[in-house]
Amino acid sequence: MSNIIIKLDKVGIGYAGREVLSGISVSICRFSFTAILGANGSGKTTLLKTILGLLPPVAGRMEAAPSGERLIFGYVPQASRLDPVYLLTGFEVALMGVYGRVRPGRFVPQAERALTRQCLQATGAEEFSHRRFSELSGGQKQRVLIARALATHPDILLLDEPTAGVDHAATQAVMEFISQLHKESKITVLLVTHDLAAAHRYAEQVIWLDDGKVFQGPVDKLLTAEHFNEILTGTMD
Repeated sequence: MSNIIIKLDKVGIGYAGREVLSGISVSICRFSFTAILGANGSGKTTLLKTILGLLPPVAGRMEAAPSGERLIFGYVPQASRLDPVYLLTGFEVALMGVYGRVRPGRFVPQAERALTRQCLQATGAEEFSHRRFSELSGGQKQRVLIARALATHPDILLLDEPTAGVDHAATQAVMEFISQLHKESKITVLLVTHDLAAAHRYAEQVIWLDDGKVFQGPVDKLLTAEHFNEILTGTMD
C-alpha cells in the first residue's frame, strides 16, 4: 500500500475560477506531520480548503487516498472566524463533530455524546465546555475545536492557524497536545501556521508557499538558514 495519502499533481487553486497558485505538485504521507508556511495572502488557507474538498481545484488533479479507502477529515478552522455564528456552548460546538454519523433530524445518541465528552476531556476542555463558545479564551476555543475534529474519528487532522491570537503559554500547550496526539494516535496532521519555531520543533515536513512558488521538504533540510535565505532571495530551485 502506498504511503501517500494526498497527492496534488500540477494543481491550480483559487476562488471562482481565478488561480491563486498554479502548478502545485505536493504529496502528504500517511501518519506524517506537515506544516504549511508562507506570508499572509500566499495561499495557505486556500490550499488547505482545496485539500479538504471545500474548494475544487481550478486546474490539474488532486487525489485523496490513491489506494482507494475513504478518508475522514477533522478540520480545525481559525477560531476568530466562528464567534459571530457560534452562540453555543463549548460542548455543543464539539458535538458537531459527530453529526456526520447522525441522520438529519435524529436525536444525537448518548454514545455519541459520551464520545464528545471523551474528546473534550482528551483536549483538556471538559471543565469549561458548559460555557458559551464565544466567551472562551483563544486557547480554550482551540481545544474545543480540536475536540470537535477528533469526534469525527479523522484519518487526517487539518488545522488552520490554531495558535493565532493565542498567548505564548496557550500556544505551547496547544502545540504540545497536537504533537502528542500525532505520536500516540498515529494520525496524519496538516498544520497551517506562521510560527517558524513551532514548525521547526513539531513538524516533520514543510510545504512553503512564497511568491507563487511552492517548496516541499523535510524540516531539517528546508528550515535551515541556508535554504531559508534561498527562498527569500528567490534562488532556490
